[in-house]
Amino acid sequence: MIRAGIINVTGYVGGELARLLLGHPEVRVTSVTGRSEAGRRLPDVFPHLWSLDLAITEQLRDDVDVVLSALPHAAAAQALEPYIRAGTPVIDCSADFRLHDPDTYQHWYGEHPARDLLAQATYGLPELHRDAIRESRLVAVPGCYPTAAILALAPLLAGALVEDALVVDAKSGLSGAGRALKLGSHFAEVDGALSAYGLDGHRHQPEIAQELGALQPNGRTPQVTFVPHLIPMTRGILATAYATARAGALPAERQLARAELAQRYQAFYEGHPFVHVTASGPSTKHTLGSNACLLYPNVDAVTGQVVAIAALDNLGKGAAGAAVQCLNLMCGFDESAGLSVAAIYP
Repeated sequence: MIRAGIINVTGYVGGELARLLLGHPEVRVTSVTGRSEAGRRLPDVFPHLWSLDLAITEQLRDDVDVVLSALPHAAAAQALEPYIRAGTPVIDCSADFRLHDPDTYQHWYGEHPARDLLAQATYGLPELHRDAIRESRLVAVPGCYPTAAILALAPLLAGALVEDALVVDAKSGLSGAGRALKLGSHFAEVDGALSAYGLDGHRHQPEIAQELGALQPNGRTPQVTFVPHLIPMTRGILATAYATARAGALPAERQLARAELAQRYQAFYEGHPFVHVTASGPSTKHTLGSNACLLYPNVDAVTGQVVAIAALDNLGKGAAGAAVQCLNLMCGFDESAGLSVAAIYP
């Protein structure tokens, strides 16, 4: 049994980490922190975590075996730096260690608090980097939008099936904006409304391009147009990705092309327990509360464009669930430990 510490347990991702680890057969949460709730008991902040009656402290106890952080960018790197330099296994749910290039990070997030540590980090998407995660002591959990976009497009880029001008239209529930109060997530502002944001560029775009570029046989970074949207529901992401098939890469007849795409997706994700190729377009409801990502590749009947749809829970496979999956790989546990629960439906 390993002892886990959660930094910033009082946010949505931190609370979901605690919930998932409560059911983990090999992990015991022994220490939790929260910047604004220090001194309170965890069930007083999150009553649904009544069985994890821990005091929320300002700092983690010294006897943890692994650290999981749900702090925002910059704050995460500052808090995690001592643990990383001491060799403690760290799993970070912020953007601080996702981008390989420090100049790219600076463009989107500002000066990195620990630039020299970027080279130690592994991008925490097991479907692409399972073996590297097993050997790593610093794992950066992907963003929720990039997880959906990358999983939707990876078989296409790896198989050189499409041109590298890509469009990703993605919609997320409100929990993706975090638990802090802000006008844009007030009920009266979002109820009955659907809005696009990040129209001058979103921080998740370079993350998507970085990982998809590494998959291309020619190594070229694709041109990714990424437009996120806020939808009035609590949790879930539906991402629809569009790409143009390379000449001759797929059968000309639509039904044959669809069948080949399904086979290629199934082969690409064979042996990966949380990615499933569906027979029809998935819904966010089909992934609620789970670590699943459902994919549906298709070919548009009119234009012949390849359309790939991904559905996942932004707090599950898009954040806390992915962190637990990485923890399992890092610690040598079964990859599905603590994550085998099916989605909540309806």
